[in-house]
Amino acid sequence: MTPKSGSRFSDTVMPRENSPNDMFGVYVHWPFCAAKCPYCDFNSHVHRGPFDEDGFVAAYEREIASTAALVPGRVVQSIFFGGGTPSLMSPVAVERIIDAITRHWTVQSNAEITLEANPTSVEVDRFRGYRTAGVNRVSLGVQSLRPGPLAELGRRHTVDEAVAAVRIAQSVFDRSSFDLIYARPGQTLEDWEDELKEGLWLARGHISLYQLTIEQGTRYFDLHQAGKLKMPDEDLAADFYELTQDLTAEAGMPAYEISNHAVPGQESRHNLLYWRYGEYAGIGPGAHGRLMINNQRHATAAEKLPFEWQKRVNSRGHGLVTDDVLTWEEQGDEFLVMGLRLKEGISPARFTAISGRQISPVQIAALKGYGFLETLPNGNLRVTDKGFPVLDAVVADLAA
Repeated sequence: MTPKSGSRFSDTVMPRENSPNDMFGVYVHWPFCAAKCPYCDFNSHVHRGPFDEDGFVAAYEREIASTAALVPGRVVQSIFFGGGTPSLMSPVAVERIIDAITRHWTVQSNAEITLEANPTSVEVDRFRGYRTAGVNRVSLGVQSLRPGPLAELGRRHTVDEAVAAVRIAQSVFDRSSFDLIYARPGQTLEDWEDELKEGLWLARGHISLYQLTIEQGTRYFDLHQAGKLKMPDEDLAADFYELTQDLTAEAGMPAYEISNHAVPGQESRHNLLYWRYGEYAGIGPGAHGRLMINNQRHATAAEKLPFEWQKRVNSRGHGLVTDDVLTWEEQGDEFLVMGLRLKEGISPARFTAISGRQISPVQIAALKGYGFLETLPNGNLRVTDKGFPVLDAVVADLAA
């Protein structure tokens, strides 16, 4: 494939970063859920009836083999099972997929291998099976520690089940995390302060805290459009964010990314790979990837419908429906979008190496003047706490 046309930069400009870097991971998407949550726009599907897990997993093994043929010789630093609900998979299925990855690439001995789980599918023996399969970190979709909001969010577990699941995960795995959603309809700052303090007391090392967003294609979107779902206004949303930063910092789990908080050293390595603009393979229905092939960065995406994806893999060896070569400009924009979410910021020199252009000093100065951007001692540009609530606008200004 050839790069897309329309870049405003001369073809004579040659970025230096045009080969695989030292960051490579594998994302594995398991698309099935027991129910579809009203806020979720992820590629998830409720399947009822007979299911051949063995045959479905065989398609993953085949797609891993074909992807490894495109990008051989990589060293895998992290594997992430996302969904959907990967904890609906049997431990045997998880082990087969990990084994397939290790057959086709070198997996670091200390690689982080994360599996997402819902509290309704957590059992001690099942988690021990995942650990035996090679998983060494789990992330639980708790979402709320209050019964009313759990029901409103479409979650099928109770608060007691959520707490028990977190404790089971912590007893089986050295590293674990769980998610909470805040800035929900009707939620007050006082409600969130109490709930977050409970969450921070429960957490061990890492917690993900997401402001609720209304995404097209979800039940919440329809309700919001109909005026039946009232969300916090911008000022209240900013207050929620500020409170969250204060409480997590006081608890020793400061933000290392806009929605993720950790004790230093407990950050999610796989997510850092995304945000640092590393290379990753996407395996499974609807999975996205970023692969360096012949010194060009490819943006890949697979068929979303699970059984259509399986048919495609069985007939072609892969489930890809998109394979675009990104222009230097597009890569630079992605680097900004991902990297500026991080508290460590971005390297302007690496931006130039990726995109073949420099960030405008005029734009940098203007954003610093607003208090939205700062330069760290190592030269990195970082969005300030004041700038994070308007992160999209900051990225747009720097990319202009």
